[in-house]
Amino acid sequence: MIDEIDQKILETLLQDSRISLKELARRIGLSAPSASERLRRLEERGVIRGFTIDVDPRALGYQLQAIVRIKPLPGMLHTVQKLIEDTPEFCECDKVTGDDCYIVRLHVRSIDQLDHILDRIADKAQTSTAIVKSQPIKRRPPGIAPRDKAGERPALR
Repeated sequence: MIDEIDQKILETLLQDSRISLKELARRIGLSAPSASERLRRLEERGVIRGFTIDVDPRALGYQLQAIVRIKPLPGMLHTVQKLIEDTPEFCECDKVTGDDCYIVRLHVRSIDQLDHILDRIADKAQTSTAIVKSQPIKRRPPGIAPRDKAGERPALR
């Protein structure tokens, strides 16, 4: 579990992971050495796994995003997984329970590119595709609720 100070550290880093240690300490109300120690402990505990960048696929020319449910044909599970792993347009893949084995997210430049990628899987799996219109909630860690304009977190009901 994390306490309120750890929560503030995570919220601050989620907004800007390049923030200086001095500024992080100021925002959370600790000294720089105390903030550094808290940060180190969060990393050691595996709460913070790394610091990364957020790349906008549209800026790279990937105008469409799709979510595809994939159900491999009998005997094709590993072949399909290898195809997913080897196709750079697939940016996420979850192996799930239920009728489908995989739910994947991919970014493509066009519908033609989407068709080309799915055609490579068509003889090995059944697919069901949905084009993403918008993403009201970007990927975020669980338990970190956004704050309102007054800086308060909404109460859980």
